Amino acid sequence: MRTTALGPIANVSRITLGGGGLGAIWGPTTAEEAVATVHAAIDGGLTLIDTAPSYRDCEAVIGQAFDGALPTHVRITTKCQLGAVPPAEVATRLEASLTASLAAMKLPRADILFLHSNICEDDYVYARGQSRRDRFATPWSLYVGEVVPALEALKASGRIGAWGITGIGVPATILEALDHAPAPDVVQAITNLLDSAGGIRGFSEPERPREITAAAAGRGIGVMGIRAVQAGALTAAIDRELPPENRDAQDYQRAAPFRALCADLGVDPAVLAHRYALTLEGVDTVVIGVKNRAELADCLDAERQGPLPPDLLRRIDALGLRGAE
Repeated sequence: MRTTALGPIANVSRITLGGGGLGAIWGPTTAEEAVATVHAAIDGGLTLIDTAPSYRDCEAVIGQAFDGALPTHVRITTKCQLGAVPPAEVATRLEASLTASLAAMKLPRADILFLHSNICEDDYVYARGQSRRDRFATPWSLYVGEVVPALEALKASGRIGAWGITGIGVPATILEALDHAPAPDVVQAITNLLDSAGGIRGFSEPERPREITAAAAGRGIGVMGIRAVQAGALTAAIDRELPPENRDAQDYQRAAPFRALCADLGVDPAVLAHRYALTLEGVDTVVIGVKNRAELADCLDAERQGPLPPDLLRRIDALGLRGAE
């Protein structure tokens, strides 16, 4: 497994084990299979595990897998879905979320704590989900005035090694956050051949994930690529029931030319999609949302095969799927 630096963190594997699959967000699994997948991932060379309280039981899976004895070379992230809360409560809520996550994982500290909320301007109106904005979005003034100082304080205390943002909010505001000082140590950025966040996108403006990745890389901020297979849209078949109007289901339909290309090449779409994500410049590690050892094996195979040759990369991009609605 190749390794790289992720912002201030050295020797991070090029693929990261995501917690969504372990928590059965991406289709059913069992606790036993999730734990076995964690151990297989570490045996396969992965050195970073990305968790969140919102990924159902994934943090309990980590606690069960290691029982507090995390291998010294393995790093752990967790997140806090803060939303818009009273300013005086920000530090307390971030610390309480971190404490609960560490207790579930039976660990004394996290290597990275992410703000899992969208970040938006104070007066921003979302095209989708505006009535729930305070639950999923953190306004800019709260981010700058309270969130950043609280995360810096947690880092100074040693409870976390670094902090980051999940860069799926309003693109202009995410870019502003990357340029703000103190800047996040790491950003999670959409990294797939559709340039799509699918169902987690609430804004109406064009998505700008490659611009976000380039801006972060240019500032020395680590980039974790997320949604490499766009919630299953870039696999052979989505493994959960979705209504036709669901954006992930719509992405699956518009990715039909990609699956046809994979059929011509005789390759698994998920493997090719992961190789595509791993090829993109500026992306340090790609988070994989596997829920079992078979899916993990495909991702390990994708990493072993290495970057896509330029002609195949151009052939995929020539399908015209990037940024399409």
